[in-house]
Amino acid sequence: MQTQFKRHQTVRLLRDADPNYVEYHNEDEPDFKEIPIVKGMHGKINMLLSNGQYHVEILDDEGKTLAYAPFGEEDLEAE
Repeated sequence: MQTQFKRHQTVRLLRDADPNYVEYHNEDEPDFKEIPIVKGMHGKINMLLSNGQYHVEILDDEGKTLAYAPFGEEDLEAE
């Protein structure tokens, strides 16, 4: 199977994430705030899922992990 993106490659989101599938990184912290994952945010490919989608680590402006979410190849753009 030929894939467009490699593991740990940085990408930009071309669509908003489905809130039902977003896994927030710091949900257990007392000051946790759910930030919407929107088009234009930066991320890093975590792994290729069995259904052909990518599990993407969503990053904030400082490069810290905010969440993880699945995206299709057409929903991502290489940086």
